[in-house]
Amino acid sequence: MTARLIVAGASGKMGRMLLEACSNDAETALVGALDAAKSPAIGVSARAFGWTRPAAASSDEVTVTAELGTLPRGAVLIDFTRPEATLAYLDACVANGVAMVIGTTGFDESAKAKIAAAATTIPIVFSPNFSVGVNTVFRLLELAAKSLQPGYDVEILEMHHRMKVDAPSGTAIKLGEVVAEAQGTRLADRAVYTRQGHTGARTAGEIGFATLRGGDVVGDHTVVFAGIGERIEISHKSSSRSSYAAGALRAAKFLHGKSAGLFDMFDVLGLRDAA
Repeated sequence: MTARLIVAGASGKMGRMLLEACSNDAETALVGALDAAKSPAIGVSARAFGWTRPAAASSDEVTVTAELGTLPRGAVLIDFTRPEATLAYLDACVANGVAMVIGTTGFDESAKAKIAAAATTIPIVFSPNFSVGVNTVFRLLELAAKSLQPGYDVEILEMHHRMKVDAPSGTAIKLGEVVAEAQGTRLADRAVYTRQGHTGARTAGEIGFATLRGGDVVGDHTVVFAGIGERIEISHKSSSRSSYAAGALRAAKFLHGKSAGLFDMFDVLGLRDAA
């Protein structure tokens, strides 16, 4: 079966990567491309942004649009944009019976609740990171977090390109959540996001975060378990957005034919029950 895709933010870096990935995947077909109303990409063929295969529509062209009123029912919208745009797309998908793959980060709790509510009507894969490698790291961290307690301090370091607008990254926060939950705690009770001045000694049980921004770094993450006499580091470094695009397409194909539900990449990759 062919998954029919709509790519949001089609003219952006991730949008272009998704269009290219879709072009190279015979199990997907492009049926729509979206961008902000003020974008110069509006009205331009998706081919200008990396699409190379015939579209699954009445013509061979898919033009970029900001129109959300008539999304093709049964399609899957892939969105890696901004929280405010994602929520608008979410409303349109619910109204039109369109599934969603959401890779946008930076949501507050009310927005996350809105996504969860929408998933009672449409199927959604919602994940802070669609890389197969990163999601494998999430699983490895569960084992490490259970084995390396107590007595090991946890610190999370992340670095992204200079244009990233949220910090810490959604992936870094998820890494912290994985560690905290594996140890029977909540990240909200342990997270320390800033340190400055005379902070005093480190409090036992803290999960510290350090954020770096610069250049064109796609995404580097390291979780450090620092004990007495040894240190364990689990790292993942992305050199291309292609791994995110490949994971997003895998998620879109996973949703094909599903009626409703909120899923993440553990569901897509079959890691939910892996131990």
